[in-house]
Amino acid sequence: MIHDLVAGALARAGERNAREIERAAGLVLAAVRADALVFTGGAGHSLASVAETFYRAGGLACVYPLYHPDLLPLHSAAGSTTAERRSGLAAEVLAGRAPGPEDVVFVFSNSGVNPYPVELAEAARAAGAPVVAVTSRASVEAAPRRSHSTLPEQADVVLDTGVRPGDAAFPEDAPRTVALSSLLNVYLWNEVLAHVVTTAAQEGVEVPLWRSSNVEGGDAANAALLEHYRPRVPALR
Repeated sequence: MIHDLVAGALARAGERNAREIERAAGLVLAAVRADALVFTGGAGHSLASVAETFYRAGGLACVYPLYHPDLLPLHSAAGSTTAERRSGLAAEVLAGRAPGPEDVVFVFSNSGVNPYPVELAEAARAAGAPVVAVTSRASVEAAPRRSHSTLPEQADVVLDTGVRPGDAAFPEDAPRTVALSSLLNVYLWNEVLAHVVTTAAQEGVEVPLWRSSNVEGGDAANAALLEHYRPRVPALR
């Protein structure tokens, strides 16, 4: 029933962001060359996108997920909304390990106006790290301002999902269900990964990628990556 709706949204996102995907991939590849880290952050359901970037088959091993339990709706639905609107939480999350100039930071936020994602991006840029925002410009424009700035204003590269304000996409004439932001976030992230791997192969650069632990040789292939990144990425312990 929604095949054409979803397929159209994916196609438009790919076309709309073609140049930005290449720029984001270039930043990731630069971090890989420098043996640096790719930080990923978000709040609420955008944490699903952060989980997609971290420790999964085919994913980058050099990812540092930015997380605070208060941000996850599974712990407290209303509490997670309160947390992403709380100024200062981003500084708390970054207190343990802030990004540096050789790292790159991806911030996922559909509305892009709450203090947590905005301050996360702002702090990263202040530390010299480039920021890639994965957001919806239309949703940002329509959302009530809750911070002094917006996520796109604090980003070096903006991947625009094109999601309608409110996220719902179905029925098309009066949308009230089928939220597409998570799907489009994952799609754009994987477009970036595909570009990274393709360019790296052309340049003879090895990209650290996880193997599935449920295939023959997967655990052995991942052992060296775990040993290399565990000291810098506490979530891998």
